[in-house]
Amino acid sequence: MEGPELQFVKTAECKTNLDSFPTTRYQGSKRKLAAWIVESVADLEFETVLDAFGGTGAVAYAFKRAGKAVTYNDILAFNHQIGTALIENVDATLSNADIESIGSRRPGVENDNFIERTFDGIYFTREENRWLDVAVANIRAIECRFRRAIGWYALFQASLIKRPYNLFHRGNLYMRTADVSRGFGNKASWDRSFGEHFQAFANEANRAVFAGPHPCRATCQDVLAIEGEFDLIYIDPPYVNQKGIGVDYREFYHFLEGMVMGTEWAASVDVGYKHLPLRRLNQPWCDARRITRLFAQLFERFRNSILVVSYRSDGIPTISDLRDSLARYKGNVRVIETAQRPYVLSKNRSSREILLIGA
Repeated sequence: MEGPELQFVKTAECKTNLDSFPTTRYQGSKRKLAAWIVESVADLEFETVLDAFGGTGAVAYAFKRAGKAVTYNDILAFNHQIGTALIENVDATLSNADIESIGSRRPGVENDNFIERTFDGIYFTREENRWLDVAVANIRAIECRFRRAIGWYALFQASLIKRPYNLFHRGNLYMRTADVSRGFGNKASWDRSFGEHFQAFANEANRAVFAGPHPCRATCQDVLAIEGEFDLIYIDPPYVNQKGIGVDYREFYHFLEGMVMGTEWAASVDVGYKHLPLRRLNQPWCDARRITRLFAQLFERFRNSILVVSYRSDGIPTISDLRDSLARYKGNVRVIETAQRPYVLSKNRSSREILLIGA
């Protein structure tokens, strides 16, 4: 579909802050852009919001802060725990006693030492793996699902901060333990204990909990299977670059996904790889051959809603193609470029963060 020449509106840096939202180390996090995204649609009338690819929860949290009724959705189980802890939760927090004893064996809590037995020398030291096994068992035993979700959140962040590159894409424990001069990373963070990190992140998550004026919820579904209607849909799918390579978050964070799987984790490990990821699943949103069609299906499914898309300027599909696809359902499509550089570690300095708004 042909249309007018694509116009970009460059915004100034957003002055609104979300200091209450906890720090995160996930690739592609919108934490630095969440307030800007919410402010970009402040002139539109809406009450209910679906964050279709919730991820870190930063944008859903910003909409909750803005007083909206938010549904956070993510197909990954570990991300769903983040949405449960920070979006759906209104008052539950972890006690100091729970936080301080999370790595201590408790009577009646079974621990099968799966991480210590399976991942020796891959991601963490043997002592750290032993601590993780105990912490995972203790978190699983927490009866309140909101308090349990905060425990998972703190454990995820503690695990990431002790990983080179904050990822699980390869087994590179040696980068932490080798006695060499380093030009990157934070050795002090790597060497700090899991217990210390867990306490810091749990306290951050506790401080972030609040009750908005409307009930919010967290779901864990394929976005095209979500039932119901929403005034506004925020769409931030995995990014597919110009080379056709998509960001596979399940691959990057398989260890976190595994921790929440329970007894299914052992049966899901792909032993054909040294770093023992989960066996790969069909990930259509990471597939350059299918993503354009998926966008079209999503726009069709939620054609009666305000459609807001976050994407990169150099991705597949192109911003022009996304604009044209939105224009099939929306008479007014705005394309906004942020002046911020949200991805500090990115080597692609020409790529820009783009927001498309179809109303």
